[in-house]
Amino acid sequence: MVATAASAPALGDSSRTTGPTATESTAELPAVNVSTALSTGVEQSADATQTAALRLELRTEAQEAAQDARKAAAKAKKEAEARAAAEERARERAAARAAEREELATASAAPAAESTQAAETPAAAPAASGSVGTVLDFLNAQLGKAYVLGGTGPSSYDCSGLTQAAFRQVGVELPRTAAEQSTVGTPVAVSDVQPGDLVFWGGTGSAYHVAVYVGDGKYLDAANPSKGVVIQEMSYYMPTSAARVL
Repeated sequence: MVATAASAPALGDSSRTTGPTATESTAELPAVNVSTALSTGVEQSADATQTAALRLELRTEAQEAAQDARKAAAKAKKEAEARAAAEERARERAAARAAEREELATASAAPAAESTQAAETPAAAPAASGSVGTVLDFLNAQLGKAYVLGGTGPSSYDCSGLTQAAFRQVGVELPRTAAEQSTVGTPVAVSDVQPGDLVFWGGTGSAYHVAVYVGDGKYLDAANPSKGVVIQEMSYYMPTSAARVL
């Protein structure tokens, strides 16, 4: 069968085209504002940078605050330790004074004749005899023994009972109490003490504690009931006077 001209569309008939034309396609695409897009991107980048900077600043402030808190805590701890040490020294001084007062009261209860003679006859400096080494050896052998008020050895001592027993080893008879012992010997400056010198807390004739300097900035004493006979640093509890009896 031969197709007729009426049965097929003409090739040049543009009115029968089914797809959109180039003009129609361009018209349907949304318009893009390039300047607005760039501006929005810049703003977002600036916001991100500002946020990062703010976070860094907050982190730095938190670190500085934590460091300040650690410093404050360390300072408070140091101050608390200093206060505790000062309170401990004050308690020891008070205990030593109380013990010495009781010791003086005990000594005052001695026979009246002996008390009268002691009051009328000033204490003289004992003769130097024996050696410092003997005194120090005796004292070191007493370390760790108990402090007992009125104790004169050999198992327990009070402060002046210990020094009296130590110097007795070399033939030097010291008076019984710290107050009396502070009046004998040759006074020396605390800064010039030598091993074997007596060191005192309190004034001459009214000292309430006594010890023996053993060298290297330390003294040995019958400290108190809680410590007993010990070696202590001079800087911890500085004496107020000293005397040399050997």
